[in-house]
Amino acid sequence: MRRKVLLINPNRCVVPEAVFPLGLAHVNAALQEAGHETRILDFLADPQPLESALREFQPDFVGVSLRNIDNVLIRKQETFYESLITISETVRRVHPRPVVLGGSGFSIYPKRLLEMSRADFGIQGEGETSLVALLAALSNGGNFTDIPGLVYRQGGEIITNPQRSSALNLRQDLPTRSAALAAQYLSLSGTLNLQTQRGCRHTCCYCTYPLIEGRTHRRRDPEVIAEEILQLESLGAKYIFIVDSVFNSSARHVTETCEAIIRRNAKLKWGCFLRPQGLTPELMQLMKRAGLSHIEFGSDSFCDAVLEQYAKRLTFADIMHSNELAQQAGIEQCHFLICGGPGETLETMEVSFENSLLLNRPVIMAVIGMRIYPGTTLAERALREGQIEPGSDLLAPAYYVSPALTEEAAFERLRAFARRSPNWITGDPPADFANLVARLRKRGVVGPLWSYFALLQRIAPQGAADLNRALPTS
Repeated sequence: MRRKVLLINPNRCVVPEAVFPLGLAHVNAALQEAGHETRILDFLADPQPLESALREFQPDFVGVSLRNIDNVLIRKQETFYESLITISETVRRVHPRPVVLGGSGFSIYPKRLLEMSRADFGIQGEGETSLVALLAALSNGGNFTDIPGLVYRQGGEIITNPQRSSALNLRQDLPTRSAALAAQYLSLSGTLNLQTQRGCRHTCCYCTYPLIEGRTHRRRDPEVIAEEILQLESLGAKYIFIVDSVFNSSARHVTETCEAIIRRNAKLKWGCFLRPQGLTPELMQLMKRAGLSHIEFGSDSFCDAVLEQYAKRLTFADIMHSNELAQQAGIEQCHFLICGGPGETLETMEVSFENSLLLNRPVIMAVIGMRIYPGTTLAERALREGQIEPGSDLLAPAYYVSPALTEEAAFERLRAFARRSPNWITGDPPADFANLVARLRKRGVVGPLWSYFALLQRIAPQGAADLNRALPTS
């Protein structure tokens, strides 16, 4: 039965970048394939108020995708889930219809957010197949209680169905991106995004990817990926970012995907997250030929003792080798570090600082404190050590800081090293950051700006305000 579905992206965050709602685009494609009429209301790109959209479109169902819970900054905390309450209340008041929550943020806290928002249903994990099944059941009076990942109320209790592996075969169709919505995001960053695979087998102590996507690795067809890149090029994208937890999940995946991109003669430059392990000169050169121009390495630490505590299952030698391969290939790179997590001390921080000098000055972005999420081994450790209370739902941001450190001592040591190391970017964005980003984008700068800011930081160390004044106005 054909139904009208309003899909809402409530994300208004533009720092460090405005991110196209890729998850909704995949769900949109699945709904349209099932014969439903859809509309996406994007709170960042669409000025129409929700009340007006509800009255105009008259949807039968409302879907809401929550991408992030918070900004993951220990000192400048900002949360994003409160919008779910307002949306549910507005739908009940203006046009009462079932509200279904989803998205990566919702999938970490499904019961808590369904309870808080008073929405009708939720879907934990992948929503394409389960949402279509839910709408069919609700429309036809069928049973929905066995739909994988469904979150619902029964007898006053909130039930969360397991995400069954047999139901997690990755769809191969292209996401549905409207040209108008893509143009809005391209005007902000010149960048669009895509996903080549889901599922993460790694064991990083803090990470939620296995909770959201599962540990079963599922690939999209390389030819479909190449076709999507051509689609993004036709929409006007100048740069794309691959949002996989790590693109180099296997040499086979990298090889077959890049060969398909080259075979289809796709020309867009792209960036991705890479695990700094298992790379070879041949793979690096192949990725460069396929358009790779920026790498974001999830290194987390440059100290082997800390890497072991973080359950990274790699060493600084792996990181250094990966760094050298990227430099030899002429690919810009950034390493993300989380200082102050399990096993960190002032001495291990010094090891990371000294080891960073062996990397020939790549951009390094470092934060203090490790966000604690439920269902992770970090949460178990934090509970054992008394850093969180039993029964805490962790929806309000909580951060792990090693008992061997204080937050202030770790910040001071990091700031002291960064002051003489301009390739290190630390702390919250300066007040003029958003204005500077807008001006750089207007001047046609695409792709991640960390390499640009590291260069400018060396030129104008007093900060973004000086850079704003120095940039030409046109």
